Amino acid sequence: MEKEVKRPANVVMKGIFWALLASTMWGISGTVLQFISQGQDIPVGWFLSMRTIGAGLILLVINFTIYRMRIFHVFKSPRLVGWLVAYAIFGLMANLLTFYISIQTGTAAAATILQYLSPLFIVIGSLLFKHQKPLRSDLIAFGIALIGVLLAITHGNLAQLAIPVSSLLWGIGSGITAAFYVVLPRNVVKEEPPLVVLGWGTLIAGVLFNLHQPIWVHTPPITTTLVLSMLTVIFVGTILPFGLLLYSTHFAPSDVISIVDAVQPVVTFILSVIFLSLPFNWVEAIGSILVIFAIYLLQRGRRSVDDKNAV
Repeated sequence: MEKEVKRPANVVMKGIFWALLASTMWGISGTVLQFISQGQDIPVGWFLSMRTIGAGLILLVINFTIYRMRIFHVFKSPRLVGWLVAYAIFGLMANLLTFYISIQTGTAAAATILQYLSPLFIVIGSLLFKHQKPLRSDLIAFGIALIGVLLAITHGNLAQLAIPVSSLLWGIGSGITAAFYVVLPRNVVKEEPPLVVLGWGTLIAGVLFNLHQPIWVHTPPITTTLVLSMLTVIFVGTILPFGLLLYSTHFAPSDVISIVDAVQPVVTFILSVIFLSLPFNWVEAIGSILVIFAIYLLQRGRRSVDDKNAV
């Protein structure tokens, strides 16, 4: 494995800017999701069907204008199709469902922090199934993350949860499925453009969601608020941030971009306090900061080992 080429500071800053914008958009989307799930009378099944089928179709149109007929190359390999379907079901569908219900039954801030634990679950999976020996930085990160989550979901009162147990469990599920979302498409994106993989995965998820809840059945009243909310989730929460994140990789290394991703839960927390009247709690804020630091420490430790092995 070759070491990543050192890039000029101004180029890296450009990558950080685009990654920062992407993470901010995901943070905004989380807040809008809470507004939709708790403030609008929209069936969960219909919302997920509309979000995925809409985003999937738009992504494929964008991909076709860029890659033309290459977008169909993935279907020439049964192996890649298998990974693509697994990504659509266990990554995209499962993550969107668990994250939405976690927000609906709790808060966007808590759900985002729990989903942000996905790198932790990836490492745990490697330790369990690949029998890797844990690094010292792994153990330290696990401990800090556990303390951070406890503070975030209890507000310092260990005898009582600040969110319902169901929201906590769905949030942990969103963290696990977010790990699947990262791991499952790796074999496909090695051979096909990531944006194409996202497009097909989202469309497959949309078709499967519609088999359960078609968008033309039990359709909620079409209001301006509903349309604007859906467009925000589709564009600001899916298409634009993913595209910007891909673009940022041309300028900044992946470890820098992963650190910038910590902006997402911060933005969601701030917007939830301002627009959704989430009570500000210093203990929850400290807990969230500890979780973010733990994930940074985890990724930093793993990155250092990879660099040493590459030499």
